[in-house]
Amino acid sequence: MDKRVQFDFEIKFTNGGGLQGQEFRLDIEGDDISDEELAHYIVDDLRLLMVGEVKIFNKKIINETHKRKSADGNSGR
Repeated sequence: MDKRVQFDFEIKFTNGGGLQGQEFRLDIEGDDISDEELAHYIVDDLRLLMVGEVKIFNKKIINETHKRKSADGNSGR
């Protein structure tokens, strides 16, 4: 079974403003991901610029099929 991480997050931008997400889910490789890795993943995946602080809350790993298409067009990463 594939693994996904479900979490809440708060991102503050260096030029003002912010972004929040609740019960956000991302596909992950392996059985765990650190908050720091997850923060980088979110910023890169959403292609955010001028990011200041990123906070992760209520993180949990769940068993769920990956939703994203892989490079070969199949479900999963």
